[in-house]
Amino acid sequence: MAEITAQMVKELRIKTDAGMMDCKKALVECDGNMDEAIKYLREKGIAKAAKKADREAKEGIVATVVEGKDGIIFEINCETDFCSKGDKFKALVAEIGAALKASAATTLEEALNVAINGTTVEKYIAEQCAAIGENMKFRKFGRYTVAGEGAVVSYIHMGGKVGVLLQVAAGKAETAANETFTTMCKDITLHIAACAPKSVDSSSLDPAFVAEEQEIAKAQLIAEGKPEKLLEKILPGKLKALYKQSCLMNQEFVKDGSITVEQLVANTGKAVGDTLTVVAFHRFQLGA
Repeated sequence: MAEITAQMVKELRIKTDAGMMDCKKALVECDGNMDEAIKYLREKGIAKAAKKADREAKEGIVATVVEGKDGIIFEINCETDFCSKGDKFKALVAEIGAALKASAATTLEEALNVAINGTTVEKYIAEQCAAIGENMKFRKFGRYTVAGEGAVVSYIHMGGKVGVLLQVAAGKAETAANETFTTMCKDITLHIAACAPKSVDSSSLDPAFVAEEQEIAKAQLIAEGKPEKLLEKILPGKLKALYKQSCLMNQEFVKDGSITVEQLVANTGKAVGDTLTVVAFHRFQLGA
């Protein structure tokens, strides 16, 4: 049996953030082998995390990492607001964000399997549940990469309660550095955060959502006593109102209600002498 020294226990505690007695027990169980002791504690950490798994994780942070033409957005949940504001949780979010940004992950499944500290993001978060003391979940992930010209822009609102990642295409390389263009992009992310559109335009709106809303509108009109033969004339107006409410390009610009976001983009394109297109956006709201 190897001698378990106080220095070994201290070293293991620093590496794992586990309790002193847990570290000593791990070293005894693993005959002083540091790597095996770390593995032992990780396994115990996962076991502890599993016990916490029935506790709901509603708090947390929505975070973004953007560099050049590539950006990611992700959401990690924890149980309490106190935890989400703590240094350990914030450090974990930053560490995972760096690993995800350096990866090629584009989907949630791929993000969960990104390598970090000798394991995967999913397993690493489970291990950290014991160290931080709360159930945590990696809930959402998105990525945009500009293939040609344009920009990926992000915005975080209310300290991580809402996050936006926006992709805008341009025709000229110099447009990305134009102040008028960058201001427009930032304004659109603010608009998305505030107005919560469901899609860029009507063509990208979920057909199931449109069909459901049409059925609701039809039922309301019938309940109001509108004759069946007039419904075909009234419903297109209802659909137009739905697009104005739900589609980014049809919404009134939050900072100037006299124009739509589509007009804002067109006006900015004329100002910078380029053709601009809002390609896509993610809007993550914590817990939603």
